Amino acid sequence: MPFTYNRTVRFQDTDAAGVVYFANVLSICHEAYEGSLEGSSINLKDFFTNPSVGFPIVHASVDFLRPMFVGDKLLISLIPQKIGVDKFEITYEITVAEVVVAKAITRHVCIDASSRSKQELPDEIIQWLETNRRDAEGAERRRSREIM
Repeated sequence: MPFTYNRTVRFQDTDAAGVVYFANVLSICHEAYEGSLEGSSINLKDFFTNPSVGFPIVHASVDFLRPMFVGDKLLISLIPQKIGVDKFEITYEITVAEVVVAKAITRHVCIDASSRSKQELPDEIIQWLETNRRDAEGAERRRSREIM
């Protein structure tokens, strides 16, 4: 199964029109990313405060398919994949009651924190990427058998 994260939309997530403010969708996706790392036994404190390596987002996009409102129960599915020796991408699918309401992508590059130069992904992240890829491929195979 792809990693999934459950989240309830809060009032603070919304704008004056009562729907989730566009920038907050990426914040919610980042929460799911953190949950995935933690679910793979990656220590978040060490990961985000490690002075030697960083994983800045170099690209982000969101497609909004339907509005999200206060109280909506979101299910965020994420699939990270390696796209180079120094970068990875995470695809997010956000659903409410089994209806896809948004899709997002974040692209991350691995850098040496002091020099800000690109470097190869560390083993810990490669392991996280491989585990999530296998889980997602297994889910896709099961889904394709159900369709037949």
